[in-house]
Amino acid sequence: MTDSEARQLFEQIMALYPDPQPTLHAQNPFQILVAVMLSAQTTDVAVNAVTPELFAAYPTPAAMAAASVTDIAKKISRLGLYRTKAAHLKALSAILVEKYDGQVPANAADLVKLPGVGKKTATVVLSDAFGIPGVAVDTHVSRIVKGLGLVSPKATPVQIQSRLETLMPKSTWIKLHRSLIRFGREHLRARDPQPPSGPEWTFLATHYAPLKGEEH
Repeated sequence: MTDSEARQLFEQIMALYPDPQPTLHAQNPFQILVAVMLSAQTTDVAVNAVTPELFAAYPTPAAMAAASVTDIAKKISRLGLYRTKAAHLKALSAILVEKYDGQVPANAADLVKLPGVGKKTATVVLSDAFGIPGVAVDTHVSRIVKGLGLVSPKATPVQIQSRLETLMPKSTWIKLHRSLIRFGREHLRARDPQPPSGPEWTFLATHYAPLKGEEH
């Protein structure tokens, strides 16, 4: 697939979702940071099921930092890796209080220094909390971009993000990653990927070759 074909495809995908919204339920930068960090190796549905009680108990970084890891863990015990995530939540909350006056920093360099926060989490937090453009790469985005042959099968999320951000205008980056995630969940799934119906999607059949062993 050429770059021009890829741009056309991504424009079509974004057109399917005129106003894609975050799927994690959160009301402020701290809640967004917590929810996105919890979503690692866990579905958004599962995260949304535990965060109301978590946020009610610990509405601020100061409240979270003052809690015990055991108490935090109890509130998120339905999630994968919940003990590690609980420890990260307490530690990052303490750093926010001590270093950032209880505020979530609005730059990637500071975000990725927080416990449990990687490049993808930082990109989502920046886009969802502060409207700062970036293409977050989750398993859906990775699967689609690799399946289209736009990057190497062994490309890292950072390499995929760089490729997409070079390919597409900055003004589209937030909508692009949200739309690709939706498209990956609804159409180009890991199992039995099916493009939308319609002649404008037929070219996907010749360009999309899902990689074996890709995570769903």
